[in-house]
Amino acid sequence: MTASVKVGVLNDMADLSDLDDGAAGPGDITDWLEREIGILRKSGRLTAPVEFVHAYGLGLPSGTAEAVERAYRQLADAGVCLIVGPAIGDNALIATPLAEELRIPTINWAGAERARSRYMFHHQVGSHEDESLVMARHMASLGARRLGVVYDISPIGTRHLKYLQDEAVVLGIKIVATEGLSPMADDAQEQVHKVLGEKPDGFVYLGLGLSASPAATALAHAGWEGPKIMNTAGLRGYHGDFARACDGWFYIDMHSDSNRTLQAVMAELGAPPQRALAAAKGHDIGRLVAEGLARAKDFSREGVRVGLEQVKWLPAAEGEEGTLLGFGIQDRGALKGRYLVVRQWLDGQSVEVSSLN
Repeated sequence: MTASVKVGVLNDMADLSDLDDGAAGPGDITDWLEREIGILRKSGRLTAPVEFVHAYGLGLPSGTAEAVERAYRQLADAGVCLIVGPAIGDNALIATPLAEELRIPTINWAGAERARSRYMFHHQVGSHEDESLVMARHMASLGARRLGVVYDISPIGTRHLKYLQDEAVVLGIKIVATEGLSPMADDAQEQVHKVLGEKPDGFVYLGLGLSASPAATALAHAGWEGPKIMNTAGLRGYHGDFARACDGWFYIDMHSDSNRTLQAVMAELGAPPQRALAAAKGHDIGRLVAEGLARAKDFSREGVRVGLEQVKWLPAAEGEEGTLLGFGIQDRGALKGRYLVVRQWLDGQSVEVSSLN
């Protein structure tokens, strides 16, 4: 009997002790991995059985770096040949040197471009670098020339701010005020008040998103009506009351209504429109894993690393039509093309905004 191929799934958004027995936990993508592996199994391209090994370590900002490292090493000790995760940029940065130390090919699905290395592959669910460029250009297209910024005091928030400032210089935009706050803040009135005191004509929030709703609430209470935009923190609008709290905000998303690959997946699953982001992300991560395994000459860690490098030019479900998915030698960024999409929350619904030139 052929030995199972062990694939580790690192969940940095939950602690195992907090989950009910049998619960998958927030952010679990195992079903998508199984779906794409199953498709290749039916085609005969992948015959070895695949076993998923799960590890949980509640990482930053609400948990600890130590929890992420502990979960990663747990998967290494279990003998996995590939790890999928973490999902949060701060935690992907923690895992990257571990991937190098232990020589385990790993695919993080976060926004940290710096979380790339020989063994750390990066599926961009947002980007600390590219998002800020898109936001600056979108605000410029709306005529905003004086931006006020509230940002998380965290690797995510400060990285976004740097790239926003750099692009503002290129576009001739002035950033008139920046105020930092805790990524766990539940009140942002003081910071918003200080920013508005500098009379911006555009407002920006940058961060993980836990403090985005308080910032939006404070801005609404101030009666400010200019254009406002946030990074992929706006993806939280797909859950709970966040969308209505951030009504009218532009934000960066990962799916486009024009993407034919995504529409085919949605039709096959019979999924409602509000599941589009989950379907796009899940399909693309699952396909990277399945194709990497199918193209590996063997299921050693080195074999899988080389297999991932052979994944190229696949149509992505994320991004605008024409976005491609794949890696390469010294190429660890999976998505190529217009993979970031400007959308806006209006009356609890996400509406796509026309592409910039």
